[in-house]
Amino acid sequence: MSKYPSVKQIVVGLNAIVVQVVIVVLISGCESRKSESQQATVETETKDTITTPQKPTPVSQPLVSHMYTADPSAHVFEGKIYIYPSHDIEAGIPQNDNGDHFAMRDYHVLSMDSVGGKVTDHGVALDVKDVPWAGRQMWAPDAAYANNQYYLYFPVKDKQNIFRIGVATSTSPSGPFKAEKEPIKGSYSIDPAVFKDTDGSFYMYFGGIWGGQLQRWQTGKYDSTAAQEPADGMPLGAKVARLNKNMLQFAEPVKEIQIVDSTGKSLSAKDHDRRFFEAAWVHKYNNKYYFSYSTGDTHYIAYATGDSPYGPFTYKGVILNPVEGWTNHHSIVEYKEKWYLFYHDTQLSGQTHLRNIKVTELTHQQDGSIATVNAYIQ
Repeated sequence: MSKYPSVKQIVVGLNAIVVQVVIVVLISGCESRKSESQQATVETETKDTITTPQKPTPVSQPLVSHMYTADPSAHVFEGKIYIYPSHDIEAGIPQNDNGDHFAMRDYHVLSMDSVGGKVTDHGVALDVKDVPWAGRQMWAPDAAYANNQYYLYFPVKDKQNIFRIGVATSTSPSGPFKAEKEPIKGSYSIDPAVFKDTDGSFYMYFGGIWGGQLQRWQTGKYDSTAAQEPADGMPLGAKVARLNKNMLQFAEPVKEIQIVDSTGKSLSAKDHDRRFFEAAWVHKYNNKYYFSYSTGDTHYIAYATGDSPYGPFTYKGVILNPVEGWTNHHSIVEYKEKWYLFYHDTQLSGQTHLRNIKVTELTHQQDGSIATVNAYIQ
């Protein structure tokens, strides 16, 4: 017998090999399609289970979007609403609890004839370079009208990095304003808010802890080593002083505002949901003084009422629940027989230091309480 296979044997062998190859290919194809099908199913299941977080729907829109604005102090002057906000910028400074990244350098004045109507930007009203004693960080301002002129009150760090409160004047509510050569004697910290009482007297409320440096003045002298706020016991209250008739200086020593609970006991420094942090504002309704403020790290705008512009003020509740962004700062004004709350959030940028101001209606209820505002539709 030949050791070599016959032609017939070769053909049969080749046929067997082809059949095996075909079977392998078919099996591989099936497995591949099965794998692809399983992968597609997994991907579909994954896509079905991933949801994109929805941003809350705001109850009001930014008043301006061509620049970032915050801390709106609103007043009715010459039949219009004038708003004196901070002007946020991106300065490229890392964020910290001292607020160094809030590096604002000027103020713009805004106005509108009606809520919901056109908002006019009147341009730069005051620049930090035009304040002789100023160093940096022009934070939340306020304004007042007396003696046939307008006054812009503003906090800014001096050349030693200590916050002082300055004043500038103008014959127009929109400015430009000219700053006095020195800050108000005896002033310190941030967030000046000027309230005109029904007897014509003007009072300035001010102060803010942490970056606002109020805690550094507990002894009456500036102490750069002071903790951000008291660990326990009595909290640090906002400050108040009546202004001179010339509106350029304090007429009396600075006093501290006391906020108490319904039993008359002072709020604890640990009571972060109710204690004062910054952003004081005062308005009067039915002969009651309403002292409102920010609780800071718990993000509420709260309020308390009293029978004197000096207090004490009894805590009543929350005006505005937390908004997007770390800080909040408000003002309250009556215009054409309605009350409005001005505030800010971070709708435009999503960044804490680049904010936008807003407005919504405020309601005083029959018992004098204020209906809590939710800035977003629940």
